[in-house]
Amino acid sequence: MSSFAARARQFAGGNASLIMLVSLGLAVPMLVAVIALAQRPWYPVLDLAMTEFRIRDVGSRQTPLIGLPGRIGEFPDQGSHPGPFSFWLLAPGYRMFGSSAWAMEASTALLQTLWIGLAVWIGHRRAGRMGVIVVALVVALLIRGYGLSVLTQPWNPYLPLIAWVVILLATWSVVSGDHAMLIPLAVAASFAAQTHIPYLVMAGGLGAGAAALVAVRWICERRAGEADGPPRALLITAAVFAMLSLPPIADQVRRTPGNITRLLDHFGNPPEEAIGFVQGFELLLQHLNVFRAAGTMFTGSGGFVDLGQLNGAPWIPGALVLSMWITAVVGARQLAARELAACTDVQALLHLHAVTGAVLVLSWFSMARIFGTTWFYLTLWAWAIMLLVVVATVWTAVLWFNATGLVRGRRALLGAAGVIAVCTVATSVAAIGTDHAEEYLGETLGAVVEPTADALDLNDTYVVFWTDAHSFGSQGFGLVNELERRGFDVGVYEAWRVPMTGQRVLRADQADAEIIWATGSFVDVWRADDRVTEIAAVEPRTPDELAEFATLRTELITDLIATGLDDLVPLVDNNLFGVRIDSRISGAALEASSLLLSLDQNAAVFIGPAGVSQ
Repeated sequence: MSSFAARARQFAGGNASLIMLVSLGLAVPMLVAVIALAQRPWYPVLDLAMTEFRIRDVGSRQTPLIGLPGRIGEFPDQGSHPGPFSFWLLAPGYRMFGSSAWAMEASTALLQTLWIGLAVWIGHRRAGRMGVIVVALVVALLIRGYGLSVLTQPWNPYLPLIAWVVILLATWSVVSGDHAMLIPLAVAASFAAQTHIPYLVMAGGLGAGAAALVAVRWICERRAGEADGPPRALLITAAVFAMLSLPPIADQVRRTPGNITRLLDHFGNPPEEAIGFVQGFELLLQHLNVFRAAGTMFTGSGGFVDLGQLNGAPWIPGALVLSMWITAVVGARQLAARELAACTDVQALLHLHAVTGAVLVLSWFSMARIFGTTWFYLTLWAWAIMLLVVVATVWTAVLWFNATGLVRGRRALLGAAGVIAVCTVATSVAAIGTDHAEEYLGETLGAVVEPTADALDLNDTYVVFWTDAHSFGSQGFGLVNELERRGFDVGVYEAWRVPMTGQRVLRADQADAEIIWATGSFVDVWRADDRVTEIAAVEPRTPDELAEFATLRTELITDLIATGLDDLVPLVDNNLFGVRIDSRISGAALEASSLLLSLDQNAAVFIGPAGVSQ
């Protein structure tokens, strides 16, 4: 064996083959999903089109320095998520797989597999083969719970879901004295916090707390004459964190106002009142409901997303789970006090309980700070915390029963291995039916992309504009992305500089012509304008769906009038998504508008003189 291979094997804890085999086995469902997704074309829209722009820009003079735009501030001056780390990590795989829309999904699956491998490796460092099995069980359950449409989708709320597991495990490792795990903790925490800002409080809090703990331990050892210079892990972590923080800092220095300023302004003075600690605690308890979560895993894959959309779900089962965990903490302390189990096992368990408690407090604070609608994607990470609570509780029970001779831990591990196998196989089967993100919107867009491209000249420059009655311009972003993919010089007006990036902004006098994307009622408006020419059109609805659309539209308008929301009636034909997200509408109106959105609308593409829409 070469010296390099020997060092690599030693670094992995002597079981590199086991770690790799388990990691790849857990990733099989994602491989199946990626193969299934490759069988159908995909045309990304909205956030995923914006994501592809930025991945495509990595390595160029316009390499992104900040994250994806979010619900931060007011259009057109909204802020973005903190950093570009996700784009940078996705770019190599994206290019390796062919720089297509599917390549984004394949690169996402590859990145998630790397996070899985890192999690399994940390599990092995903590507890050998037992740690591998427990971490593999958690990951397998999370993959089934989140579903493959989530874990292969390069959307910023979804990308850090497995990295969050790495953060939890690395924090536990540092608390347990494995200070080298500060380094992967800094990488994973930076990735999560830069990619989606809800992780900033939790990942940042755990990372800062772990680093402070190492520093305090070093100070104490130095005073006792047991240490000299600062721990190498702490120095490397500081350097890694500083390097990963450079892009958003560079953006802050280069722009006025910088994105950091926008974030501070927005979250320092939120436009709406936060839900508060009472509702935040209820939301946390809803995500600790292991009974409902387990039920969704029996019935299919992707249940965590559905559960996250059930606002007002029962919180009492979650309170029961929390009470069981608190009882387990007391039990673990008694084990330590009475020396009923191996000291190392109990200490590791107490450290896990400490991390679990810290995470629960940070999660509560993070949820309490949510303002506006509690969208499901804001708290998807909480299902991993539910499993953390369960693992800590069950581990306590196993140690307790081992000490009393009632049961042996080996049986529990064999059962866990069986669950991993069954769960992975079932999820792999479900992965065959994985859908692309917003696939129905992409299909409508895809029907007009080639006719549009055929009508254009590669030597000309085009500015793109959209009037969308259906989904606030989602497919407009996609149209720009698809034309750029085909080599056309396209851009947008100044108002869209944040979502589309500054280098894609054009003035009317810089373009040879203007391309207009229109949907729904706006199609007839543009058809009546003799300054433009229609170059592509599509009606994605069948005759039955058109009839259903008409019926639902009537029902929605009737309900809006009956509930005194006459001001929303014009938006049914001009901004349907705006109606859907209005907090005042009734449950019936919410259902009707959601069904209308799922049916999509007719669309057309027009071309005219630059500036025709202004």
